[in-house]
Amino acid sequence: MHKLYPDAAAALEGLLHDGMTICAGGFGLCGIPERLIDAIQASGVTGLTIASNNAGIDGEGLGKLLRTRQVRKMISSYVGENKEFERQYLSGELEVEFCPQGTLAERCRAGGAGIPGFYTRTGVGTLVAEGKEVKSFDGEDFILERGIRADLAIIKGWRADESGNLQFRKTARNFNQPMATAGRVCVAEVEEVVPTGSLDPDAIHLPGIYVKRMIVGAPYDKKIEFRTVRQREAVGAGVGSPG
Repeated sequence: MHKLYPDAAAALEGLLHDGMTICAGGFGLCGIPERLIDAIQASGVTGLTIASNNAGIDGEGLGKLLRTRQVRKMISSYVGENKEFERQYLSGELEVEFCPQGTLAERCRAGGAGIPGFYTRTGVGTLVAEGKEVKSFDGEDFILERGIRADLAIIKGWRADESGNLQFRKTARNFNQPMATAGRVCVAEVEEVVPTGSLDPDAIHLPGIYVKRMIVGAPYDKKIEFRTVRQREAVGAGVGSPG
């Protein structure tokens, strides 16, 4: 099956509809499917439920979809760097399901593995446990968490072959792998596509069976989420005399 599409809009054609659920890979601005997010924004689809570690930052990543009011609900673990996310949540415009980071990753992994739910200690005795089934194992309480299945998964990879076998680069692997398996359809954007058979089978992070459509998104501008600088020292300050 031909998996490579000319651009993000073409790769998402026929997959988007109002009220759908999307699993989105990435962590902050690292490993996010930028081109696919832009195409979703341009499509005008609304009422989205998005499962993602966070919603990017203001005006970048998933923050673009928040800015255009296309997101109805976020299932996330961290929201601290997005003021628009915070504003919409506090004003009641956005529904948010907070989920501990490891639990979110496991919910997506479980959904992709066909596991409808699992028990975890994380969140026991906190607000996270409210309304959830509690069961005791070996004298300790665990809460039931549901696996996540999405209509669509959008992910960012480093290199793929023509069959969709995919590699991630270092920390950009983050949530991309579990999100890919949790979507009924997975669309990946990558930096490079090589001929099938070029990748070492032992070095493939995501088998091509999970990837239905692909685009080449490169080149990318490297965006910096936090820029921390210090005042430049005066020339010669703190430097000992020669000799």
